[in-house]
Amino acid sequence: MIRTLLLIVACIVALYALKKLASILWRDPLNRKKLQRFKSIKRGYWSFLFFIALLLMSVFGELVVNSRALLVRYEGKFHFPTYADMIPGKEFGLGYDYETNYRELAARIADKGNDPDEATGDFVLMPPVPYNAFETEERDDVYPPFAPSLADKHYLGTDSVGRDIGARLFYGFRIAISFALVLLACTYVVGIALGCIMGYFGGLFDLLFQRIIEIWSAIPFLYVVIIVAAVFPPSFPILVSIVVLFGWMGMTWYMRTATYKEATREYVLAARALGASRTRIIFSHILPNTVSIIVTFIPFAISSGIVTLTSLDYLGYGLPPPTPSWGELIDQGMNHLDDKWIIASVLAAMIIVLTTVTFIGEAVREAFDPKQHTTYQ
Repeated sequence: MIRTLLLIVACIVALYALKKLASILWRDPLNRKKLQRFKSIKRGYWSFLFFIALLLMSVFGELVVNSRALLVRYEGKFHFPTYADMIPGKEFGLGYDYETNYRELAARIADKGNDPDEATGDFVLMPPVPYNAFETEERDDVYPPFAPSLADKHYLGTDSVGRDIGARLFYGFRIAISFALVLLACTYVVGIALGCIMGYFGGLFDLLFQRIIEIWSAIPFLYVVIIVAAVFPPSFPILVSIVVLFGWMGMTWYMRTATYKEATREYVLAARALGASRTRIIFSHILPNTVSIIVTFIPFAISSGIVTLTSLDYLGYGLPPPTPSWGELIDQGMNHLDDKWIIASVLAAMIIVLTTVTFIGEAVREAFDPKQHTTYQ
């Protein structure tokens, strides 16, 4: 519940930041041309809308994939279990104190509804996929994984321990995209700040950080992950921290180069001559003129974050089980090649998401290409 609320708050903040960024971009006529050109590239524009829809679905995923009911009417009272506290089974006459099995409750109410003498008007409204990412299913004389079935609403089948693959994929995407977005924010903040300082001030500070980056980039990333995983149990904050430690250098180089070039332009020299402070020059003049670089690399950074977490989970150095993970599903699929629905579903999900992000990146890169908006005289 707390994690869901935090994710909702993070999504609202991200949407607000995107709105502010769009409003800033829209003020400049040249940026309006760039945004209009991005909208004219249909493949990238529709991919962007599809990706936003995926983000919203992941935030409110409990309304789509969840073992809790969306709405229960029982004895004239309405209950909304999805985002509420745990409701024991005895609340609905099931005779136990642990959380209600809403699929069982729905079946019991349906049986009563078939008898005109016992019909009460009660009902249970379940999500389209009525399973969560952790519950396992057991069947008599049959061992998982179970093949896809419309009757059981295991639309993509189950994994090797009987968990619904659709639910695992869905919540695995939520974790992967959260990881990618947090990683993007952290690496961009560090990389943009250091890159601007290095490019604007230059001199000894620039030389010192160039040597630091060269030395730091020579440290093998995977070895550090293995060492940390051997000392501390891997968790979301630890993995983000490790990847940020090695992921900020790329954006730093790009921003250093862009800032170094922009710092010699006439408008920066004029602002300096008028007495503008260094902070004002960097944030009000240089950064707005390097926004094309920042925006262009965002889709590819998101794609890289998803692949990084999936790879770590596949190698066994990512998030601990039973956390929903695409990498863990790939590992299961490789170990159960006869059960093709496992590997096929996760690969299809990765292809769809990464292709969508790639199309967005290509459209952004073409829309913000300076050659499309520059007239040489």
